[in-house]
Amino acid sequence: MKLLVIEDNLAMQTTLQRSFERRGFRVSTCDDGERALSRWRASLPDVVLLDLSMPGRDGLDVLSEARAEGLDTPVIIITARGTLGDRILGLNIGADDYLPKPFDLDELEARVRALVRRRGQQGGNHHGADDRPLTPEFCGLRADPDSGAVYLRGQPLDLAPREAALLRALLAKPGQAVAKERLFDLVFAGASEALPDAIEVVAYRLRKKLAASGSSARLATLRGLGYLLQAEVGDA
Repeated sequence: MKLLVIEDNLAMQTTLQRSFERRGFRVSTCDDGERALSRWRASLPDVVLLDLSMPGRDGLDVLSEARAEGLDTPVIIITARGTLGDRILGLNIGADDYLPKPFDLDELEARVRALVRRRGQQGGNHHGADDRPLTPEFCGLRADPDSGAVYLRGQPLDLAPREAALLRALLAKPGQAVAKERLFDLVFAGASEALPDAIEVVAYRLRKKLAASGSSARLATLRGLGYLLQAEVGDA
C-alpha cells in the first residue's frame, strides 16, 4: 500500500513516514506545494495525506488542481487549520476525509485503510492494466489519471513527461481551447527556471508525435487563445 505525505513540517513528515513504514506502507514525501502535483503523479499513491499550509502553494490549491487534472486518489487533509470553513471547503473541493492536528496515529491509519477498502469495493484499484481508470476516449486516445500515461487504442504512447502532461490537460477538454498560461502552469508545475515560451516547444514535439501515432487527433493552435485538441475532418 503506497502513501504520499505532502507536509512541510519536516518533524511531522518524518514521524508519519517512519510510523507508516513500520506499519507496512511504502511512503513518498513532499514538503512543497509547488512540487506536490509532480510528486503525486510520479508516486502513484493509494492515499494522499495533504497539509494545507505549505510554502509555494496552499494545499487547497494543490487539491483543486489535482482534481481538475483527473487525479482521483483518495485524500485525507491533515492540518492545524481545523475551522469548519476549511473542512467544508476541503471536502467540497474533493478531499475524502479531514483530520485536524494534533491527531492519533492509530486513528489516522484506520482512516487510511478505510479509504483503501472503500476504493477497492468501488472497483477503484488503479494499478492493474484491465481496470485502469481512463478518461473518455477521444480519437482513440485515453489518459490514466493516476499513472499519467496516455494510451492510443489501448497501447501506451511514447511521450516525455511534459508531453504527456500537456496531452492530459487537452484530453480533459477536447475541442476546447486551453490558454497557454494555464497549460504552462500544469506542464511546468514547480519548474521555476522554465520560461513561458517553453510550452510552445512541448506543444511542437507533441504535435509531431500525434501526427506519427496514427491517431486522428490534431493539436491546433488558436492565436491569442491557446491550444486545443480536435479531430481531423471526418473523424470523431
